[in-house]
Amino acid sequence: MRLYDQALGSARIGAWECELATERLTWTTGVYDIFGYPVGNPLRRSSIVDLYVDESRRNMELARAEVIRTGRPASVDVEIRTWRGERRWMRLAIHAAGEGGRPLRIFGSKQDITADRLALESLRQRAETDPLTGLANRSVFQARYCEVVGDGLNHGFASALVLIDLDRFKELNDTFGHEAGDACLREIAMRLERAFCNAGLVARLGGDEFALILRAPTAPAQIVHVLQKTVAMLSRPLFWNGLRLEVGASIGAALVGRPHRRRITELFAEADIALYDAKAAGRNKVYLFGDRGAVSPEAVA
Repeated sequence: MRLYDQALGSARIGAWECELATERLTWTTGVYDIFGYPVGNPLRRSSIVDLYVDESRRNMELARAEVIRTGRPASVDVEIRTWRGERRWMRLAIHAAGEGGRPLRIFGSKQDITADRLALESLRQRAETDPLTGLANRSVFQARYCEVVGDGLNHGFASALVLIDLDRFKELNDTFGHEAGDACLREIAMRLERAFCNAGLVARLGGDEFALILRAPTAPAQIVHVLQKTVAMLSRPLFWNGLRLEVGASIGAALVGRPHRRRITELFAEADIALYDAKAAGRNKVYLFGDRGAVSPEAVA
């Protein structure tokens, strides 16, 4: 039995039981360890339930009720706060036992899966973010676009797809080196995140190209005004290793429109056209794609 307990302990697994009539809990040492709960403390279900994070508490209670109702076992991953406040993930297995089809107790196992969850989250972060700036990457941007414009709770509020291309970035890279270029890209990313914290998404598509999904404003003239202020913000010099670094920004945008039945490939094509025209017109320009194609701010106003 001691060897069995040691094996469970090394796997961070414990067993538990709850008598339904009295809600009396019984835990093995492994469960105490997972919850960081002092062995001498009384086990009251109401106190233990409070250690579950809100959404996980709801999921746990639903799974528990379903096992009691049907007699079929269930398993659910839940997040808890230990007795000392540390957050952990746990895999909870629930079984029912009784007589004459009437459940009298539930029991099962609890396993600490925090390390696995952290590893998966790290992999997800690496797959979905740009490693240099921490912004979303192109694939996530395209996937999130569909979510943002189809968000029923917010009535699909997305007003424009915006592409930003830095001016003179190659010149900066060639003059001061890639480390200076990387520092510049990180700074641009931080400025965009701060300025558009309420945007649907901010992403780095690659190289010196960034993208936004604007939620607001919705009127073309207001969108252009916001993007002109963005050009001015991105054109402010930054200082790195005693050097003054300067770049500009050209911006092309395409109106999402309502109802949202347009494909992202179509919007990307329109925003690309507007960006090309903005670059061709000179540095620090904003162009918006409309019914007449890409138009300058003066035409929109």
